[in-house]
Amino acid sequence: PLALGLYTVNAVYGDTITMPCRLEVPDGLMFGKWKYEMPNGSPVFIAFRSSTKKNVQYDDVPDYKDRLSLSENYTLSIKNARISDEKRFVCMLVTEDDVSEEPTIVKVFKQPSQPEILHQADFLETEKLQMLGECIARESYPEGNVTWYKNGRVLQPMEEAVVINLQKIVDKSTGLFTMTSSLQYMPTKEDANAKFSCIVTYYGPSGQKTIQSEPVIFDVHYPTEKVTIQVLPQSTTIKEGDNITLKCSGNGNPPPQEFLFYIPGETEGIRSSDTYVMTDVRRNATGEYKCSLTDKSMMDSTTITVHYLDLQLTPSGEVTKQIGEALPVSCTISSSRNATVFWIKDNIRMQTSPSFSSLQYQDAGNYICETTLQEVEGLKKRQTLKLIVEGKPQIKMTKKTNTNKMSKTVICHVEGFPKPAVQWTVTGSGSIINKAKETKYVNGKFSSKIVISPEENVTLTCIAENELERTVTSLNVSAISIPEYDEPEDRNDDNSEKVNDQAKLIVGIVVGLLLAALVAGVVYWLYVKKSKTASKHVDKDLGNIEENKKLEENNHKSET
Repeated sequence: PLALGLYTVNAVYGDTITMPCRLEVPDGLMFGKWKYEMPNGSPVFIAFRSSTKKNVQYDDVPDYKDRLSLSENYTLSIKNARISDEKRFVCMLVTEDDVSEEPTIVKVFKQPSQPEILHQADFLETEKLQMLGECIARESYPEGNVTWYKNGRVLQPMEEAVVINLQKIVDKSTGLFTMTSSLQYMPTKEDANAKFSCIVTYYGPSGQKTIQSEPVIFDVHYPTEKVTIQVLPQSTTIKEGDNITLKCSGNGNPPPQEFLFYIPGETEGIRSSDTYVMTDVRRNATGEYKCSLTDKSMMDSTTITVHYLDLQLTPSGEVTKQIGEALPVSCTISSSRNATVFWIKDNIRMQTSPSFSSLQYQDAGNYICETTLQEVEGLKKRQTLKLIVEGKPQIKMTKKTNTNKMSKTVICHVEGFPKPAVQWTVTGSGSIINKAKETKYVNGKFSSKIVISPEENVTLTCIAENELERTVTSLNVSAISIPEYDEPEDRNDDNSEKVNDQAKLIVGIVVGLLLAALVAGVVYWLYVKKSKTASKHVDKDLGNIEENKKLEENNHKSET
């Protein structure tokens, strides 16, 4: 490299400076020397080497003591380069009749330390110019320059918004520079989370370079511009019994710590932290809720609907009725939105609501009216009705001769609730072949059966008794040797329905025949009437003769 036409050696601070003597060694060389020039131009010799004796001598110069080395080709090396080594050095080769000189310029470079942002502000306030911090880069040579950046973009000075002041201080003992750049800044709300950094630009042996500081984020304070109210938890529906938390927040930094909450029915705001808790809410909590800053400058509102569900079953609990009685049942629903209602009887879902115009034993059971509110999770109600249908014992007895012709079966069909107890008695000779056997008690009905071989006519008595009444019915049974009409064992509901259907069919046929006979009679009467009218003149004379005959007969009877 050449500086002003002179050969230049660039050295790094602390490294070894190597300066070759750029002269050709002449014939008859006696010795070589190195010197440097003072600012006033006076020379200072620092090294000597004889070409004949090969010995090297270094002058007593304090700045270069134990730092110099002169090689056989007259290359001068200086250890531990310093800023003060930036001089004009000259290589001299001397013969008997000539002295040759070649100057070399030494340049020393020192990379600064990584810049740091010190004396940082604790926080920044909008609309206020304040000291953000100082960017410091130490021990640079030559001096560098400092540039501030925000989010990777250069911060340019701007009056009353961006003020930058750069100071460069040199250490007299080392000659190194320390650069300090202070930044005064007026932030905006958008500067929250902005990254501030600084970059130092310096020169090295190979040219211009840069080093960047670590980015710094400042807490930017700004006033609240908007208040927001929220309902927690953020579920879509609220039902009676829930706990509700109202949360009020402001978009300032730092956020407000206290607010005024306005509850429906309250004229004054309730001062609280940023939350207001309501437990076990009822339907009367439905309404508009508001919150504001404590100075009432800003406000927000929200509407809360507390869903409810009421169910009234009439009657409910345990109800006892008599068979054949009517029992009106109603399940009334009151709710905040459409509700679904269904009935369950003895753990089986019913297709329709129960209605009892004439209670039967099969109507007894455990009824549940249950309702749920659509789209409101967990909101359902139910009430129960335990229906007991009571009835006095009713008895019907039947008999049948068994296929072996040796015995007869007598059955006592019993209805009633509570279940009647059955006893049998026999009047006359004969023995009960087996003990009474009972069928399963279903829907208030069961039967008791005995088998008997009567030697003569007997009377069997069936006694059924429960808490309501004692009922007695007797049946005459002929001796086993005497044939008699056997009654069927049992007529279940299906058979009864078939008999009813047959009776209805017979009645229908009879009515149809009567109607047909009536129509035929009317037709015949009309026909006869028409025939009499057509022969009226013929019958007139005949009528007179007949009348005369009747008069004579009457007179004869009177005389007699």
